[in-house]
Parts: sequence; C-alpha cells; structure tokens
Amino acid sequence: MDDIVKAIGLKNNCTFCGVFRRQALDRGAALLKADKIVTGHNADDIAETVLLNILRGDIARLSRCTFITTGEDGPIPRCKPFKYTYEKEIVMYAYFKKLDYFSTECIYSPNAYRGFAREFIKDLERMRPRAILDIIKSGENFRISTTTRMPEQGTCERCGYISSQKLCKACVLLDGLNRGLPKLGIGSTKAGARADSDGKQRTKRSERNTSSLQGKHGNFDF
Repeated sequence: MDDIVKAIGLKNNCTFCGVFRRQALDRGAALLKADKIVTGHNADDIAETVLLNILRGDIARLSRCTFITTGEDGPIPRCKPFKYTYEKEIVMYAYFKKLDYFSTECIYSPNAYRGFAREFIKDLERMRPRAILDIIKSGENFRISTTTRMPEQGTCERCGYISSQKLCKACVLLDGLNRGLPKLGIGSTKAGARADSDGKQRTKRSERNTSSLQGKHGNFDF
C-alpha cells in the first residue's frame, strides 16, 4: 500500500487495499487448501457497510452484506462470527485477556468514505445505544424486488477470479497502476468491461506515464 499510495495519492486508498486484500485472502486460503475463511468483522463494521451500500445505491451488496456466511456457491465460503458483537466489547475482551491486537487505525484511512459513516453511527449510538444493532436488523429485513436486475457472476478473463465483468476489479486496478493510469478502475462498475487485456486504449498516454511508475515502484502484481 505504501507504493500504491505513492502512485495514486491519498484518495481511494481503501478501494485498492480492500480489493487486493480480499483476493489475497482467497488466494492464500486456496494455497492452504482451507474450506472456509473466517473474518473479524464486528457489528460496527456491518452497520457501516449497510449504510454505505444504501448511500452508494449498491443493491447487489446490500442484499448480502448482513449474511453471516457468504460465498457458499463459490470455492471458499466466508464467515463473520462477530456480526452481532460490538467493537468495544471485542477490544475490552482482548485487553483483559492480554491478547495482542491493533489499537491504531490504518494511516491511510482518515480520508476514507467509510469514516463518515462511522462517525454518523457513533453519533447515533450516543443518542440510542441500540442504533448499531437496529441498522443491522434493518439491513436483514431489506427485500430486493424480483424485477431488479442483479449482476451475473462469472470469472475474470485474465486471472480466473470471480467477477461480474470481463476483468475483475483487481486486474483493472493493477492494469491502471502499471500503465500509469491509477484511476482507471475507480468509480465505475463497468471499468472491467472497458479495460481490454491488450491495453489498446489510451496507449500513447500510457507509454508516457508507465516508464516513470515502473522505474520508481516496479510492476505491481500479486
């Protein structure tokens, strides 16, 4: 992430980190022949995600973000056992049990969109302690209309990872970084369809920028 931030600046850091981290977890779990990935997402995280998906109008993710287990139709399901556990309860448990845990935030997260949702939820919690669980319950009760067109899951033409576009988000982001166009896959769900594997578009601009990026940071890849 340090190298990526040098290339893209202090905006959209969580997009790159989240996409690469999720795929790295799946790839690592596959190498270990694991049959399930268990993550530490807590009630605060789930409530934030519900709000973010509403604000973004992301119907596909909103319909599944409150599930304890997701990806059951894929190779490695994901499980969130702390879904109903408050973040402060986890911290208190770790503190009194003298467990090692990270008590500081990522240095690149202050500008994250999620931070605004977090502050809003904390303000709600001060007025109504049950606000976090109420938001989760609301997310669970959302019902997507049967007429809503949902993205169809397929596989990335380049790396074979699960994707609803021709190229997965990780490949689009990597392509942008290595071609000197770091914002190529930001803010568009159709970026994967537009970014062809040969990199024919924006070729002249890419040639001017790519050499300087590779010289400083080398090629980005998994």
